Amino acid sequence: MQAVTFALGAECFAIPVTLVREILDYSEAFHIPNAPVWLQGITEVRGQGVPTVDLRARLGLATAEPTLTTRILVVDVPLSGRTVTLGLVVDKVLDVSTFAAEQIEAAPDIGVRWGSDYILGVVRRDAGFTVLMDVAQIFSRDNDATLLSQMSAAA
Repeated sequence: MQAVTFALGAECFAIPVTLVREILDYSEAFHIPNAPVWLQGITEVRGQGVPTVDLRARLGLATAEPTLTTRILVVDVPLSGRTVTLGLVVDKVLDVSTFAAEQIEAAPDIGVRWGSDYILGVVRRDAGFTVLMDVAQIFSRDNDATLLSQMSAAA
């Protein structure tokens, strides 16, 4: 499995490279009134409005001010029977890594701050663990999926 690895604070995460459309420098999103805290707004990506999510806030982590290393991962996520393009704000993109199937361990049930249904697996590396995320599961709650699908269709 090839995956884009990125940091949220001191934690390392990865998502399958097949979901990643492109990686952008951070730019301020057009804010949407009454949107959930985790939804920063809409970012223009090649003439298309893309709903942009603060991934830290969506996972329940403390928010952080953008820095020079902050990036937006533009991903195509299957939600509610269609593919929705989202921008995921991350602290830093690290690299593209290849993980062999035998390296990927099951998600632990204890000691993880995030629901294990968001986790495809965990890879043990020299610098610690890399958590393989199931991006579709993060936004699979009915209200989230409906909101993001509607925003994507309207943009």
